[in-house]
Amino acid sequence: MANVDENLTDKEEEIKHYKHGVLPPQHSGGPLGLGDPNDRSLRYVEQEILIPQKMRDKAKKEKCVEVVKAFEDCCKEAGFSMVVKCQKENGELQSCLGKWYNDTEFRKKCTEEYLDERSEYRRTGVKKISRRKESATF
Repeated sequence: MANVDENLTDKEEEIKHYKHGVLPPQHSGGPLGLGDPNDRSLRYVEQEILIPQKMRDKAKKEKCVEVVKAFEDCCKEAGFSMVVKCQKENGELQSCLGKWYNDTEFRKKCTEEYLDERSEYRRTGVKKISRRKESATF
């Protein structure tokens, strides 16, 4: 018995491919075609790049504020010689960020926040940054 797909013309194959898409349903389904809002699985790029990036940003803005400020002040004062003059501040900054980057509870919290933001984006089609800008103007 012949495979059903063997009998398709090129145009029919193209239509079938477009209809089903190349992404799995959890990444292309949902109300806006942006993925299933209730899907809690993570892709490799989310686990290895996006969540660590969120962790670094959150640690800089919330956990290591004083150390970041000290490093920024040192760099402003030192100018081009900051590489030599701000080694102590840079070491303290790297130590603080490393502490939070290796904290499993902090990683879990950032992962949950990321999943909530992704779910909201898949549900509404509006990214978090855009929602903040809109709410700030009204």
